[in-house]
Amino acid sequence: MEHVRGLGVDGTPVAPAEPHFPLSVALLTSTPLTDGNAVDIALNGNGTFPRMWEDLRSANSAILIQNYYGKPGAVADTLAKILLERAAAGVRVLVLYDAFGSPMESERVEQLQEGGVAIHPFRPLHLTSLWRVQNRSHVRAVVVDGITAWTGGFGIDDKWLGDGITNSAWRETNVRFQGPAVLQIQAAFAAAWAEVTGVLITGRATVQPATQNGVKAGLLYASPTLASTVAERFFAMSIAGAQKSIYITNSYFVPDENFVDLLIRAAERGVDVRVLVGGARTDVSITRMAGRARYESLLNAGVRVYEWQPTTLHSKTFVMDGVWSTIGTMNFDNRSLALNEEVSLMVLDEGVGARMNEIFMNDLQHSTEITAATFALRPWYERVKEWGADRLTRLL
Repeated sequence: MEHVRGLGVDGTPVAPAEPHFPLSVALLTSTPLTDGNAVDIALNGNGTFPRMWEDLRSANSAILIQNYYGKPGAVADTLAKILLERAAAGVRVLVLYDAFGSPMESERVEQLQEGGVAIHPFRPLHLTSLWRVQNRSHVRAVVVDGITAWTGGFGIDDKWLGDGITNSAWRETNVRFQGPAVLQIQAAFAAAWAEVTGVLITGRATVQPATQNGVKAGLLYASPTLASTVAERFFAMSIAGAQKSIYITNSYFVPDENFVDLLIRAAERGVDVRVLVGGARTDVSITRMAGRARYESLLNAGVRVYEWQPTTLHSKTFVMDGVWSTIGTMNFDNRSLALNEEVSLMVLDEGVGARMNEIFMNDLQHSTEITAATFALRPWYERVKEWGADRLTRLL
């Protein structure tokens, strides 16, 4: 597979503030940005689940859910109760869960099916199809009545409950949105549903009318291909186009050498490039070690790197030039950029950008900055672990 290695025949990528930027996004990602969307950033479990439960309980016609990660607990119990209540009220409830990331107990599946919920595993694992284990659906999608949608890094598990700082609660960023972009996440769900069931969801689409004060946004759906992927092109064009600032928050930050080079070149042209990643409390240590193998090159070029300290960081966001933002499921590693199905809400708006900048700067207060001088003093055995983890980069 060929990956994105460079940019621009004329060497002048389009900046987010330029009028032609939305057209460039559409051409390179096949995702149009539409006006009239309402976008609300939701932080951690406290800012997500109460409002999501309220949205689901308000459903009158249809609920669509696609989820990568889930485990038994209070969150799973609450979701199941709501889905059964709405199904009993005549709401059509369709659920997809990834067979690798969210294996469900047969009792729970039977309970939901008997209660009228149509639920299926995505790409079940069989001896005859083990090759499919590499390509998972990392998607998180909740759509209510075709009007309100959610995505982000959340999972159906109790570790997402809380404030993201205390009591081991995972630090997460999610997004609730309404408007034309909801149709795009519905389309992503419909593609997955057709793959799993052989049934194509059709009917009259419902979407809230565009609001006069709405924002420009689009739901990026990234899927593996035999050539460069939509996710790679999205990240590459965004980094190359930034003129003032690049603030990346990513739980599993393992960019390949081409993306490291893009970040370095951004810093060298005067862009304020900062990256916030998971610290020692990460849930995947090998990924952290592989990411740290890139620190030296980034730090020496002027990229500022921070590690989140209180809990496990799981957010997947960036904001560039204070106007171009994304919130979704994509990690900055080969698995998300080339192997998995992913979704991310792209937003071109100064108000949302200002909020994302504020969140990023607030998060730095709970993080430790890694400097070139201090990083050079790390023990030799840390360097060995970084080297070993880096050898597995293509699998992470």
